[in-house]
Amino acid sequence: QVQLVESGGGLVQPGGSLRLSCTASGTVFGINTMYWYRQTPGKEREMVAIITNEGTTDYTDVAQGRFTVSRDNAKNTMYLQMNSLKPEDTATYYCYAEIKPTIAPRYSWYWGQGTQVTVSS
Repeated sequence: QVQLVESGGGLVQPGGSLRLSCTASGTVFGINTMYWYRQTPGKEREMVAIITNEGTTDYTDVAQGRFTVSRDNAKNTMYLQMNSLKPEDTATYYCYAEIKPTIAPRYSWYWGQGTQVTVSS
């Protein structure tokens, strides 16, 4: 069984920084593309950043220039370094990943449970 667990959220003042982590555990035989999403109450979940298993990254406008996504394949972990945080970045942040849970050549998609980020003075 595969689990994705996010951590690193919390309360930070505007202009501050946070580093989120997302770790895959359980029967993980490979991880392809990984995403960071975020969601606020009453709104749809929106994509923030993407990173392939080769390290190619891309960002949406909300993250461009302020957030950096990275990963450590040896640790099955993805990170999101968030700088210059704004109150509008307040949301629950989720990771989403394409994972191979068995030795069979088939991948499935998994969501983490989310970690809350609150940007407020």
